[in-house]
Amino acid sequence: MQTNNKVNIFALEIWDDEAAKCTFYTVKYDEAETNETDLFFEKYDAIAEYKEANQELLSFVLLSIGNDHGAIDELFNRDENEVKGLPVQGKRTIENITYHFPEFPLRLYALKITNNIVILFNGGIKDGPTNQKSSLHLEWRAACEFAKRINEALQDGTIIVNEKNRKLTNYDGSDEIIL
Repeated sequence: MQTNNKVNIFALEIWDDEAAKCTFYTVKYDEAETNETDLFFEKYDAIAEYKEANQELLSFVLLSIGNDHGAIDELFNRDENEVKGLPVQGKRTIENITYHFPEFPLRLYALKITNNIVILFNGGIKDGPTNQKSSLHLEWRAACEFAKRINEALQDGTIIVNEKNRKLTNYDGSDEIIL
């Protein structure tokens, strides 16, 4: 199957590290000006029909995952092959807070590294019964390709997980991670 050819060289960079429980990373293609997660949120913030859902999803990521609970499995329960789809699937109650996003129109793809480190990708409009039959098919495939490369780099030691500081580093200890 042909996938997005742009998944050649990309950098892992911090997207948000100010939350109490989770550091979020994103990916940025070599030569791109904007990272994939910002592209997602900027795109759907600019479309009136999706603006409210976009803001709900951003709040879910930054507040519910970032500040309140971390990347716990209960909030990362939408399996999409190599990645997870956000927001949470079904109804989940955690610490007296119920999360429920019935027929939510957007998907943001993510790779959970630990309960405190998550890599966010891009996403799109969930307008089909499966990712393969939805207009977000290419974004999903790209996210899966990113995730495969990142998982390989974690396994071979190219990327080191520093759980104490909630960060990822290159094998040489630097913050610059290019894959």
